[in-house]
Amino acid sequence: MEVIRLDQVSLWRRTQEEFSYDLKKTVLSFFEGKYRKPAKKLVLDEINLVVNTGDKLGIIGANGSGKSTLLKVICGILQPTSGVIRVRGQIAPLIELGAGFDPEVSVMDNILLYGVLLGFSRAEMRERTQSILEFAELQDCALVPVKALSSGMVARLGFAIATDVQPDILILDEVLSVGDENFKNKSKQRIEKFWDTNVTVLVVSHDLSFIEQSCEQAIWLNKGQVMFAGPTCDAIQTYLDTGVEGP
Repeated sequence: MEVIRLDQVSLWRRTQEEFSYDLKKTVLSFFEGKYRKPAKKLVLDEINLVVNTGDKLGIIGANGSGKSTLLKVICGILQPTSGVIRVRGQIAPLIELGAGFDPEVSVMDNILLYGVLLGFSRAEMRERTQSILEFAELQDCALVPVKALSSGMVARLGFAIATDVQPDILILDEVLSVGDENFKNKSKQRIEKFWDTNVTVLVVSHDLSFIEQSCEQAIWLNKGQVMFAGPTCDAIQTYLDTGVEGP
């Protein structure tokens, strides 16, 4: 069954120049006759993609090719400039681990909040709290506000919550780089369990050997365009043969 479909999806985003172009600079440049409209960049260019239930899809490409942006569009974090996106099922996004946390409240309260945002009840998340804390190695921090945690601890917490539940669609963006070697190994083992289920998985990684071992299908993105879609070994070989670098 089809769970994700993108039809002619494009996204224009503001450049860093535009983000830093504050009101004072704008007014001064206008009166000096030097004002020019800050540029925008085409990040995704008419993407067409269909993903079915249980698919394990790898997404490869150089830095700046649009991989993470594509995942954010699928998750609904970013809205496309044009095109249509259809997603059926519950998504657990591991993109910016911990991005949805409230830094002012405790780790335990954030577990409940994060779980509710993923579509689970507070009662169910309370039952999962202890196993999440143990996996994240944060048993002694349950009542500590998230703002007191290190970035690595926050990332571990986000990973533990999102993978403790059983979503319909799991979105992974370079999450195997979280934590020390011990936690990386734990993370890899936990992620591998999803490959034995009917969960649909989309994974972005620069580790091409992991993509080749884990995904039957892959797409290669370059400058926001799908350059190849098909068997993973063919996608990787085509990508490597071109020697294309991102912008």
